[in-house]
Order: sequence, then C-alpha cells, then structure tokens
Amino acid sequence: MLHRTLGTTGPQVSALGLGAMGMSALYGEADRAESIATIHAALDAGVTLIDTGDFYGMGHNELLINEALRTAPAGAREKALTSVKFGALRTVEGGFTGVDGSPNAVKNFAAYSLQRLGTDHIDVYRLARLDPNVPIEETVGAIAELVEAGHVRHIGLSEVNAETIRRAAAVAPIADLQIEYSLISRGIEKEILPTVRELGIGVTAYGVLSRGLISGHFTRDRQLAANDFRGMSPRFQGENLRHNLGLVDALREVADAKGATVAQTAIAWVLAQGEDIVPLVGARRRDRLTEALGALDVRLDATDLAAVEKAVPADAAAGDRYPTDQMAHLDSER
Repeated sequence: MLHRTLGTTGPQVSALGLGAMGMSALYGEADRAESIATIHAALDAGVTLIDTGDFYGMGHNELLINEALRTAPAGAREKALTSVKFGALRTVEGGFTGVDGSPNAVKNFAAYSLQRLGTDHIDVYRLARLDPNVPIEETVGAIAELVEAGHVRHIGLSEVNAETIRRAAAVAPIADLQIEYSLISRGIEKEILPTVRELGIGVTAYGVLSRGLISGHFTRDRQLAANDFRGMSPRFQGENLRHNLGLVDALREVADAKGATVAQTAIAWVLAQGEDIVPLVGARRRDRLTEALGALDVRLDATDLAAVEKAVPADAAAGDRYPTDQMAHLDSER
C-alpha cells in the first residue's frame, strides 16, 4: 500500500481511503455481512483511512464500522484511522433539516460518535456542511478544544470555499479538506485547490467515480431503488445521463488502451493530480474494492493524462452534482 500525508499537520494514511456511506445510506439497501467483509478486506489490503458521518443512517454507519473493527484480525483496529463528519440534522423519516455547527453541538455530536465507534478518539473530525448561522471560527474552535482534550486528533473541513478555509486555518491547524473531486467535478481547481496547497492542507477527495456514474458499470437502463439518492441527482436524469455516459464511453477507450478498467483510470487520474490528494472509494462490495485498489498500479504519464482529459474535458458533465436545494448548502460552490 502506498501512503500519503494529509497536509503538513495531518496523519499519514493509505493512498486510497474507504468511504463507508453507501453501506448505510443513500444508495439503496446494502448487505451488512458484505459491508463488514469489505471493510475487513480493505484493512487487509493496507487501507487505513475509513470515512464516515454520524448522520449516515442516523448512526448506523458508525455502529457498522465499530463492529467491523472489533471483529477484524488483531492489529487492524490499531491501524485504522477514522474520519468523521458531523452537523447534519435529520428527521425520523430520514429527511435533512439543516446543519448545527455551534460549539455545544460540536461536543455533543462528538460524544455520541465516540460511543458508537467504541473508541476514545476520532482521528479527523469535520463539519459536514458550513452552518450559515455560526461563524466557522466558533466551530473550529470547539473542535480544537476536543483536540486539546484528546478526543480528536486532527481538524478537517468539508465542502467550504477558499475564504472559509483561510478563516478556519487562522484558528487552528487544519489537516485536510474533504470535497468532491473527479474528472467531471473539477471546480476546486480554480481557487480551492491553490488555497489549500498554499496553507499546507491536504485533500480527501470523495465522489471520484461520481457515485458510480463514471465507474464503467452504470447503464442507461439501470433501475434505481426508491431510496437511492441518484434517482434525484441531476447528472443521472434523462438527457444528462445519456450525455454523461457518452463521456464514459470515450474514457473507456483510453482505459482499454492502458489495460485498465474505466474505474481504475478515473481513480488513477485523481491520484495523479498531486501527492496531497487522497481519493476515497465508496466500495460496498469486495469485488468493487479490489477493482478500485487496482488503480494504485495504473501509472498515467503526461500523454495518458492528456488522453484522459481529451476524453472527459473539464466542465464537460451535464447537470449539477446535487439537486438545486442541496447545492444551496455548499459553501464550496459560492
């Protein structure tokens, strides 16, 4: 396993992290036994970074990770690092009602996460979305107090813009920014990526396969479950889907020439954007995990990168990455 460091102050982690959200929420039903087996397989392969959110399945995901780590082979739990997002407010029915980044809420959320995860510390802790009613300085300050108390090791950010990043970094050291980054989501390259690099902050990139859209496995006729987020995602709708899968077809030609899969090529492209970027792969099954890990063996030289970007040019995707109401909550898009 290759390793990378999250910024200048963060921990050393595996070059690929495992995003566990899909094991509990937003992509239809998941197989619990297979999810745990996938986490075990990731740990066995040397993956050390596991990303979750306390609102994924309203705590279900953290409890799942707890079980997986508790039943993993000896030594695996000690090597695993947890990256936890907090702040999203949910209803009993599963709806989202806002974000709370107030200091008291930060400490309350952390207390529950520590209990569900069955650990005495969280390795990287971050607000999932900026709370418009609470200055980022107050939220980060509260996490810094958790760091001082030993309950959190490092402070992270999520989906915030360059100005917010600077304000947060002025309060306490920031290990990384978690944000969507893929061949068809390249908005961070304009201001956000230069800012984090200037400040010595790493990037954990989620959505590197755009929720399966550019994995090479999604088809036009695929029927999505009623509780699958992609059924409401603009990029998976009608003409947008047709257009975007056309980009995947073009990418497939490049991947075939490299002897790699479409997913491996897309992940390898993100890996090639800098040693300060750690892609998170949202594998829910061992076969998908094995495929994703194969991206570590795909080396893209300048010619390959040019071919990939010709197949999928920047801003070529059709449709926003979230529905309109959810886009409004993204500070990173302002």
